[in-house]
Amino acid sequence: MARKYFGTDGIRGLANGEKLTPGLAMRVGMAAGLKFVNGDHRNRVVIGKDTRRSGYMIESALTAGFTAVGMDVYLLGPMPTPAVAMLTRSLRADLGVMISASHNPFDDNGIKLFRHDGYKLSDQLESEIEELMDTDILSRLSTGREIGRAHRDEAAQTRYIEYAKRTLPKGIDLSGLRVVLDCANGAAYKVAPTALWELGAEVFTIGNEPDGFNINDKVGSTAPEALIGKVKELRADIGIALDGDADRVIIVDEKGEIVDGDQFMAVIAQSWHARGELRGGGLVATVMSNLGLERYLDGIGLSLERTQVGDRYVLEAMRAKGFNVGGEQSGHIILTDFTTTGDGLIAALQLLAVAKQAGKPVSDVCRRFAKVPQLLQSVRYKDGKPLEHKLVQQAIKESEARLGHGGRLVIRPSGTEPVIRVMVESDDEGLVAAIVSEIAATIRKVA
Repeated sequence: MARKYFGTDGIRGLANGEKLTPGLAMRVGMAAGLKFVNGDHRNRVVIGKDTRRSGYMIESALTAGFTAVGMDVYLLGPMPTPAVAMLTRSLRADLGVMISASHNPFDDNGIKLFRHDGYKLSDQLESEIEELMDTDILSRLSTGREIGRAHRDEAAQTRYIEYAKRTLPKGIDLSGLRVVLDCANGAAYKVAPTALWELGAEVFTIGNEPDGFNINDKVGSTAPEALIGKVKELRADIGIALDGDADRVIIVDEKGEIVDGDQFMAVIAQSWHARGELRGGGLVATVMSNLGLERYLDGIGLSLERTQVGDRYVLEAMRAKGFNVGGEQSGHIILTDFTTTGDGLIAALQLLAVAKQAGKPVSDVCRRFAKVPQLLQSVRYKDGKPLEHKLVQQAIKESEARLGHGGRLVIRPSGTEPVIRVMVESDDEGLVAAIVSEIAATIRKVA
């Protein structure tokens, strides 16, 4: 059954639009609080946010909801999503909340929930919270001394910075490296530059002047052009681009070339394998990861476990099968030795450690395989279910036959917007372009 509020990554939508309002946020706080409150201690929840103007509104509404059912609230202020997950564990909170719409424009926002151990809530728990939200929840509010309190945690940023720094291997620092860091005018605009500088790097920062409206605006991991230009201008050793909530990362080498999540995972997996620290015999990625990654891993005796798109599914497979490296081509890199979700800063630190130990340029370290020609196109539609139309299904079937065993076709609807993503991969670049164009045109025709 389709859920009413939660999607593939928490609740997300236009702030003060049809779904994401202060009233809904308060009900989320009350329902989630009731789900996690128990009577043996003062229950606590930590709340972080990115830099969107609407974050103030949603933060206040969530705080009202949680305190109304007896939970004490610890407000972290602007903080990366992975930092919220880490601090939920560190502060022994019963629940963690991140207010963010990740890489979306500023006028969107969202609510992500974490369990006490820093992992995202299961679909089942989110469904149970939804059910509570639509009950007579006001009859279950706390009264008197049981009403919760709210605190501003001024030490949260320092806690996370120190934690991130300790993930570097012993004896490694970043002295001598010129780093351009793009914070996307988002949640990591304070913590990421500080951590890199304290580790010895010479840091040049862009996208670190948030005004409530410029998050992800021509900066960040989804718009790396500004970073590429700055790396070339400053002749930097590396460029690092985070997204709005800093759970994903894209690297730019000293030549201004982009290093995506697939190359990133190949570097970490090979390095950790050589040190005897890689678990699971390979890594976990999604169906969108390039066939070149799979061939590279096979060549060094490692496996690639594929999942459906979404970092939560990558993490589920990692935990179920004992892997400690996984992620997505888009830059969600999950290293479970350190984190319970994607962490752009910590992932970047691990890559910087490999480069520093190798004593080679980033372009040499991060080019582990030749990418198989791959093309991804997003097709926006108004309504309906175009993937169920017989013309689209026929086009997909014919395309799969043309690709044969030497290529891949992945078509999926977005979980957060009315978009269908069409990805084709083959050694024949012309065939890739033709198939993407034909399927996209068919989808537009029926939609």
